[in-house]
Amino acid sequence: MIRTGRGYIARRRRIKMRFSVSSFQGGLLKPQQEIRALASSHRDRDGQKRNFRRLWITRLNSVIREGWVSYSYSRLIRDLYKRQLFLNRKILAQIAIANKNFLYLISNEIIKDVNWKEFAGVI
Repeated sequence: MIRTGRGYIARRRRIKMRFSVSSFQGGLLKPQQEIRALASSHRDRDGQKRNFRRLWITRLNSVIREGWVSYSYSRLIRDLYKRQLFLNRKILAQIAIANKNFLYLISNEIIKDVNWKEFAGVI
């Protein structure tokens, strides 16, 4: 029986695999390494997002605890959403590092307009 060649598609897949694996260090260049590397990169991108969010929260909390803002991190975030000021934690952390006075102004404006009687039972 005559051997059949798989043709263009299989050859293209192998060449693509060879190019992606060729950048790996070490002597063994196997397709399993590429599969594992792709899975790890996907997992670690998700972990990186979690780590950055934790970093931003930590930075905000540290500025708040220094005394620039008169209440806690959780109240600040809750009051921001109550006022519909949708500043994410990344932007708030950058504001806190670059200009603490501006974060102080934001928090004072929030305190003025939030109805504290609504939250009396919650706090």
